[in-house]
Amino acid sequence: MAKLYFRYGAMNSGKSTALLQAAYNYEERGQHVLLAKPAIDTKGAEQISSRLGVARDVDFLIAPDADVRALFAEHRARVRKDVAALIPESDATADVACLMIDEAQFLTPEQVDDLLRITVDDGIPVLAYGIRTDFRTQAFPGSRRLLELAHSLEELKTICRCGRKAIFNARLVGGRFVFDGDQVAIDELTADRVTYESMCAQCYLRESGGRLD
Repeated sequence: MAKLYFRYGAMNSGKSTALLQAAYNYEERGQHVLLAKPAIDTKGAEQISSRLGVARDVDFLIAPDADVRALFAEHRARVRKDVAALIPESDATADVACLMIDEAQFLTPEQVDDLLRITVDDGIPVLAYGIRTDFRTQAFPGSRRLLELAHSLEELKTICRCGRKAIFNARLVGGRFVFDGDQVAIDELTADRVTYESMCAQCYLRESGGRLD
C-alpha cells in the first residue's frame, strides 16, 4: 500500500539533501519520480537545492490555490507518454514511482489532503519534506495537516549552537533575532537579509526572553 510520509526537521537538518538522495536512489533503479515544491518558496527559483551544493529542477511548482492532485495527474501522464515514446515496444505501464515535495510546510491544508488522496486513491507514495514550526514556534498549516494525516512521521535531526538537539527555528533580520512578523519571510523578498538559526529550547528561550509565541 502506498503511504504519505512526512519527514521534518529544524532548519539545516538536511531535508533537501535527503530528498535529492531519495530521488537518486529511485532513479538509480530505473524508476521515475516527480519533484515539486510550493511556488511561495522563491529561494532557488524552480530548483530544489541543498546546502551541500547539489541542485535539481522541480517538475512543477504548486501555487497557493492549485489542485495538487490535478497537477500530479497531468505530469504523471507526461511521464507515461515520454516512457512510451522512448521505448515503443513497452506496454506503457511504466509509471511514477514516487512524488516528492520539498518545503511542504508552505502547502495549504487542502493541498495536503490532495497528497493523501494521491497515495490512497492513486496508489503513489508521497514523500513530503518540511519544517514543523515557524520562528514563533507556531505550526505551519501544511505541517500541522501532515502531522494529522501522514502514515509515517520521521524526524531529521540537527544540533543547536550549544550542541543540544535543535527543535526550533529562530529568525534573524540583519543579524539580530526577531520574534514578531509575518510567518513567511524569504531573504530575496526583504530589504534586510533574513536568515534562520536552528536552536534547542533552552537557547531559544534565552534569546526570546521566555517568549513562545
